[in-house]
Amino acid sequence: MTKREVIGRYRGSVLGILWSFFNPLLMLTVYTLVFSVALKARWNVGADGGTASKAEFAIILFAGLIAYGFFSECVNRASSLVLSNVNYVKKVVFPLEILPWVSIGAALFHAAISLCVLLLFYLLVNHSLQWTAVFVPLVLLPLILLTVGVAWFLSALGVYLRDVGQTVGLLTTALMFLSPIFYPLAALPENYRPLLMLNPLSYLIEETRNVMIFGRSPNWSMLCFYVVGSALAAWLGFAFFQKSRKGFADVL
Repeated sequence: MTKREVIGRYRGSVLGILWSFFNPLLMLTVYTLVFSVALKARWNVGADGGTASKAEFAIILFAGLIAYGFFSECVNRASSLVLSNVNYVKKVVFPLEILPWVSIGAALFHAAISLCVLLLFYLLVNHSLQWTAVFVPLVLLPLILLTVGVAWFLSALGVYLRDVGQTVGLLTTALMFLSPIFYPLAALPENYRPLLMLNPLSYLIEETRNVMIFGRSPNWSMLCFYVVGSALAAWLGFAFFQKSRKGFADVL
């Protein structure tokens, strides 16, 4: 089903699945031109307060967008997962709980392509890669668990409340600007940083940059905390989905 989801997105186009490579490449180019050239945005790196170049700024920005994009793509689709698969609810015995995993698998495929584009661009700019990039799967693990938990919750809730899809779209847009994607966490005043850290994406975006770009090992204690917290969120989302699915057929 995940394979069908990925291939179906590009069915009928001339380039086909090659769009999964060209899309992140084009977005990387656009964000570089808009933020580092047009808006003159800068990113302080290192203890000496040095400023990242335009290419480095694009890499830093794109790393944050990959993590956020994976979460927002899955969450925005979650509320319609059951609604768009009514036949699985009414006519056949089907494990509905795998539907969020299908969309997550497709999003992971596109995120992996984007990561490859990012690493290739980083290699061209810096002529080497950070060895700490091997920790990326560990950093993304709590993000995946959190995403599937939220997707289970929203896919069940969306059956009963059709306004969920519109609300989630607004919230994910706000979340993009409340996450340290276009600015570093250190750029905020000290008293605002704890508030931003209430957003679970903040830590995960920062750690993705640390291991991929800045060559820093993950904060293991915080990573373990986020894995446990995300696993709990996934379990709660799954429990809510299983409890709510009993009424799906009646509502649909």
